[in-house]
Amino acid sequence: MGERTWTGAVAAAGAVVAGAWLLQGGLVGTLPPAPVAAQAYDGTPVGPAVPALPPSPPVRVRIPVLGVDAPVARLGLDGEGRLQPPPEEDRNLAGWYRDGAAPGSSGAAVLAGHVDNAHGPAVFYRLGALRKGDQLEVARVDGSDAWFQVDGVEVYPKSDFPDRKVYAATPDAQLRLITCGGGFSREGGYDGNVVVYAHLVRTQKA
Repeated sequence: MGERTWTGAVAAAGAVVAGAWLLQGGLVGTLPPAPVAAQAYDGTPVGPAVPALPPSPPVRVRIPVLGVDAPVARLGLDGEGRLQPPPEEDRNLAGWYRDGAAPGSSGAAVLAGHVDNAHGPAVFYRLGALRKGDQLEVARVDGSDAWFQVDGVEVYPKSDFPDRKVYAATPDAQLRLITCGGGFSREGGYDGNVVVYAHLVRTQKA
C-alpha cells in the first residue's frame, strides 16, 4: 500500500483533525461492494434510540451480517495532524479515533478500517453492503456492549467529502464507520470513501 491521507476535517471534542481517510492501493478489477442510492442517510435514525453510556474505549467491533469480528486499535494523529491508520499488514483490525467520542457515549464516534491490502480484502471490505436496519456491536474496555443500528450508507468522492455531515457533534450516541471505496485506479488508488451512519439502540452493562 502507498501513502494514506485524510482530506477533510474531523470535528470531535473541540478539536479539528484533517479528514476523510484514503488508502492508496487495492485489488485491481475487484472493487468492494458499493452502497446504493436507497441507503442514503437523511439524518433520521432508523428505529428508537437509547440513552448513552459513560465513555469507555472500544476493544472489539462485530458486524454479524458481514462476518466481521475484529479488535479495535486506538488511533492518534501524525505530525501533520492526520489520523494514523491501523497497521495495514493486519487485515482484521479496525481503529478508533481516541480523541473523539467513545462508541456508546454521547457524540459521533469514528471507527476506521482498511478496505484491502496487498494480500486481499481487509476488515471493512464489505462495508458498502450494509443496509438500513442492520446492526453491529462494539465491546468496550469497561465490559459493556453497545449495539448500533445502521441509518444509512453512502460513498463520497475524496474531493468533496462532507465533513460537517459526517463529523458534526451529536447529542446522542452515534457511530461512523469509514473505509475507502468508489472507483479505483492504479495511479490514484480509491477515489472515495464509504461512510456508515448508525445510532445506539441497545446496551448491556458489565
